[in-house]
Amino acid sequence: MKYFTYTEFDSPDEVGSGKKMHPDILEMLDQARDKFDKPIKINSGYRTEKHNDKVGGTPNSSHLKGLAVDIACNNSIDRYHLLNCLLDVGFKRIGIANTFIHVDIDKEKSNEVIWTYA
Repeated sequence: MKYFTYTEFDSPDEVGSGKKMHPDILEMLDQARDKFDKPIKINSGYRTEKHNDKVGGTPNSSHLKGLAVDIACNNSIDRYHLLNCLLDVGFKRIGIANTFIHVDIDKEKSNEVIWTYA
């Protein structure tokens, strides 16, 4: 990885768990960061079941498999540019919230979807 460290993807309750992230998503994030040309802050990467429950994640969350990340993003200009970068590198599952963008590469779930969080 050029722009990230594994610790950025750690579940807060398990040191070193960022290494459980799938290499494909890490490569795609590196490519997106290169295109975005600004730092990207990871709010959530890998999650243990305990941490996923604590943050209200779904029982089948892709974070549990190291296939998802939530990226901090709280303004419309960055959201627009970051979203384009994420699409450009091949993300096909994207959730948009007021303060973050979720991306995952979970092939067991519907692809070519963008959703919003209420």
